[in-house]
Amino acid sequence: WRSEQRSGMRWCGAVPLAWLAVQLGLSGAIYFHIGETEKKCFIEEIPDETMVIGNYRTQLWDKQSESFLPSTPGLGMHVEVRDPDTKVILSRQYGSEGRFTFTSHTPGEHQICLHSNSTKMSLFAGGKLRVHLDIQVGEHANNYPEIAAKDKLTELQLRVRQLLDQVEQIQKEQNYQRFREERFRQTSESTNQRVLWWSIAQTIILILTGIWQMKHLKSFFEAKKLV
Repeated sequence: WRSEQRSGMRWCGAVPLAWLAVQLGLSGAIYFHIGETEKKCFIEEIPDETMVIGNYRTQLWDKQSESFLPSTPGLGMHVEVRDPDTKVILSRQYGSEGRFTFTSHTPGEHQICLHSNSTKMSLFAGGKLRVHLDIQVGEHANNYPEIAAKDKLTELQLRVRQLLDQVEQIQKEQNYQRFREERFRQTSESTNQRVLWWSIAQTIILILTGIWQMKHLKSFFEAKKLV
């Protein structure tokens, strides 16, 4: 795959499942290739009550021209989104290009998976598909020109609206960071307690083993009439 805009993104390869982590509050446009039965999944860490918009378009590999051409309308993509509790919050079939939206209700890692309906398309059978994907998170997902036209806002009012949205998103991100910090602290405390109890258990086992060895040696010496 190749990144058209790399903004805090990293790619973790896995076959047949590929994982992409997109940093919180950032938007990123990338493209990647998938095969006929391949599935690509992405992980997006977002706070609660945050809107996410994904825009995508597909291109089909043409053997004659040896290049990627716009896909036929019959070829589409299925999008599935799961929240941190693996609950499906979006599962829908789209066309060769489209837009999907969802709002998070639980803070944490949301999994976004895409795969083609290639089994129904003889043109794509055994071929290769290029998918261009652009994910917008938080206030980046707002279409401010459209909002200004709908609400008849002046340039100053629109700017104030943008600043308010940015402040709200910053607050959500701070809350999410506090949530992650609290979860990490709980994990650390749980790990420390387990290590402590394991150390105590080891000490008790060593003491009991030492007592058993002393009694065993004493019985051995008494049987041999050495003591």
